Amino acid sequence: MNRRPGLSARLKLTLSYAGFLLFAGALLLAVVWVFVLRWLRTDDPKAIQHKVGVVIITGFDRSDALRGFVPAAATALAFLLVIGLLGGWILAGRMLVPLTRIADAARLAASGSLSHRVHMEGREDEFRELADAFDTMLEQLESHVGEQQRFAANASHELRTPLAISQTLLDAARNDPTRDQGELIERLHTVNSRAIHLTESLLLLSRADGRSFTREPVDLSLLAEEAAETLLPLAEKRGTNLDVTGEATQTVGSSALLLRMVTNLVQNAIVHNLPAGGTVTVHTEPQQDASVLRVENTGPALPPELVPTLTEPFQRATERVRTDEHAGVGLGLAIVHSIVRAHDGTLDLTPRPSGGLVVTIRLPGTPQSSSAGGAH
Repeated sequence: MNRRPGLSARLKLTLSYAGFLLFAGALLLAVVWVFVLRWLRTDDPKAIQHKVGVVIITGFDRSDALRGFVPAAATALAFLLVIGLLGGWILAGRMLVPLTRIADAARLAASGSLSHRVHMEGREDEFRELADAFDTMLEQLESHVGEQQRFAANASHELRTPLAISQTLLDAARNDPTRDQGELIERLHTVNSRAIHLTESLLLLSRADGRSFTREPVDLSLLAEEAAETLLPLAEKRGTNLDVTGEATQTVGSSALLLRMVTNLVQNAIVHNLPAGGTVTVHTEPQQDASVLRVENTGPALPPELVPTLTEPFQRATERVRTDEHAGVGLGLAIVHSIVRAHDGTLDLTPRPSGGLVVTIRLPGTPQSSSAGGAH
């Protein structure tokens, strides 16, 4: 925005301090002058009559006092003006030091350097509170930008892989016209399906991050049953027992996004399970001021340091089984995490001591669900 040049904040504060000091000095001199007039001799008989009982100083008259008082008052006001300007300039400079440091940090951030912090010392006051809030904002912004840069790099790599495979298959078919076309078409179909799935996941992740959805009442227990019914054939194929428990659990949000959240969790729990004889339990329950969804599955043991990274995009744990077409594209838990944040909820991942994972999601509850949970 183009603005016309104006006075600096320091100069404005200086003029304000000096002006206030000059006004206070003038007011004080006015009060002194009015008070002194009561004690000076006057030649007006009526004025003397009005001052019966008051001791009147003789030997001076008002004209003499005025000639002596005015130069002294002018000198005092000039002195106050100089002191006000000089003292105001120094005081304003000291007071504006925090704002100067914040402005310097803002300029560095605008140039692309997000690692700089104000780190204001001293006791808590309004300026230091502003500096701390600005440091927090820079920290979050730096983290967000870094996350977006990693996401863009990973997304480019993931999208490049199916395209490179398709290019290789097409080159091989062109160089070998006698090759089985049916096999080529099937492999191209698989590769393109994976690329489409990846693109749809990226769009869904962007939609959840942008919170561009309509909120409506949603029952998490119904979504859990729908997701379990959809994925039951996969569970049976892998020999995994899928169980849904709990009660009606109301929240507010996007039904489509929350269904995708539950589906991703259940699918991950089935895929990353024991080769046979595994279990997946989906439980919903209303708690005080919260609606809870918990998905627990058996499976291989997970190192505790690995668990926090599972919600990052394209972060695949090599210890987890990813050998079939249901392994996904590395965005399952990232999408879940994004949907939970978009609904102002929390996501907690806890490794089971015997192997597997417990995923607990807490979303804001509704008055109906809270009261129901309390009655239960």
